[in-house]
Amino acid sequence: MKRDLSTEEKIKAAAKKVFMTKGFDGCSVRDIAKEVGSNVALLNYYFRSKEKLFELIFEGAMSDFLQAMIAVFSSELTLKEKVEQLIDKEFSFFLEHPELPMFILQSLHQNKNDAPMPSHFLKPIAKTGIFEQFERAKANGEVRDISIRNVTLLLMSNVHYPFMSKKLTMQFHGISSAEFDDDLNKHKEIVKELITNYLFISNTKEWKWKFISPQVCFFCFLGKLQWPKNTI
Repeated sequence: MKRDLSTEEKIKAAAKKVFMTKGFDGCSVRDIAKEVGSNVALLNYYFRSKEKLFELIFEGAMSDFLQAMIAVFSSELTLKEKVEQLIDKEFSFFLEHPELPMFILQSLHQNKNDAPMPSHFLKPIAKTGIFEQFERAKANGEVRDISIRNVTLLLMSNVHYPFMSKKLTMQFHGISSAEFDDDLNKHKEIVKELITNYLFISNTKEWKWKFISPQVCFFCFLGKLQWPKNTI
């Protein structure tokens, strides 16, 4: 049988939709075949297994996102500017692909021998020197004495979580999807100010609170954010 690129792309598009909604464990090859309007034999001909197809979909979903991160981390910007740009780029990317944060979370929890764990995605980030830059800034007294793991938690809870909690937040506050997206844009600016003013010691005393909506406060509450001491 001759491989048809259009058929292959249709299978990948259908698989992406199914994986995004059901996760790796929650779907079968038969589910993907049904979405394509084809049969299991055709999917096995093109991709051999669900695991192989999942790996291709995950790599495709992560590639552009990670390239944007690497571009920021590899730049000549200051550490503070990199944090701000990272937050900007993550929000922009997830606004275009709102299903991706949950997909990434579900994918990384597939810590089984029969499911792909593409940890190789993280290695290029380490090669940018961002971790060494952070440690130098900490040694020079430019940032708080905080681990990079806690910084990662701060970023993920404030950037990734709002997208994963969209339905919950809309129902809790009785707001529309458009209102939610408007709050997300406001939340992005708050997160940049909140995290940079907490991390960078020279700015800590200059932090001035601004009015924020109850919806934005709820993002922080659901993300289990710990407010900086001596700032209220």
